[in-house]
Order: sequence, then structure tokens, then C-alpha cells
Amino acid sequence: MQALHDWVQGVWATLGFELDIWDYLTFLTLFACVVALIMTWLFLAGLPGRIAIARKHPEAEAVKYLGYAGLLPTVYPWMQALIWAFKPTDIVDIRRFPREEAIETDKEIARLRGSPSSLHEAVAESSAEAAVDTRTERAGKAQADVDEGKP
Repeated sequence: MQALHDWVQGVWATLGFELDIWDYLTFLTLFACVVALIMTWLFLAGLPGRIAIARKHPEAEAVKYLGYAGLLPTVYPWMQALIWAFKPTDIVDIRRFPREEAIETDKEIARLRGSPSSLHEAVAESSAEAAVDTRTERAGKAQADVDEGKP
């Protein structure tokens, strides 16, 4: 540590003055301000996504990404993400019935939250569906073989 202090003193000595405790405290304060600014930016950028997840928004992941990307160039996309997070979601996907859509939205929200129990349940359910599909496919082949007269 002393070697580092001596090196810093040598570098700053070329400027014609020595560093004392107040200079180091100034650097520490500036560093703390930069860290606080970055943490504030991350909190604000993630706010639309957290609101969408809490409200179980079907497009919560898109709102989250738009929130982070929206504060990069201007504040306008971030404002759209914030409005989108509060927008009522009365849209129903016509590929699924409303109950199935609600289940899929809950699974997506659990994935975004990183809930291990919900993820485990989703994997178990998916595995069970795959097993049923495999059995159905095998049963269909066996029936087709009997229909063709194969033993």
C-alpha cells in the first residue's frame, strides 16, 4: 500500500503539489456520486418492467426491455414503456382460451421473477405433456400397424 501511495505522490508531484487527505476524500466523494447516479439510472430504467411484472402484464418482458433501452438515447421510449406497463390488458390471444392465456401469463411472470418452484412446476408439466404426446404417438403407430395387418 505504501508503494502505491509513493507512486501516486510521485505522479502528482510533477504537477507541483502534494495530495493530502482532502484530495482523497474528494475523489472518494466523486466516485460515490457516480455510483449513486448509475444505481439511480438502473432503478428508474427497470421501473416499468417491475410494474408490468407486478400487474401480471402479458408483455412484461417486452416492457422490461423497453424500459432499459428507453433511457439510453432519450426519455421518450421509457415513457412509452411506463405507460404500457399501466395499460389494461383486455386483449385475448385467439390461439388460446382465456383460462389458458391466464395460465401462460402466470408461467411467464414466474419465469421473469425467477421463482424456482414455479419454474419447476412448469418443467414438470411440460415433461408430463411430452410423455403423453410420446405415448399417444406410439399408440397411433401401433394402431396403424394393426390396421395394415402387421403383427
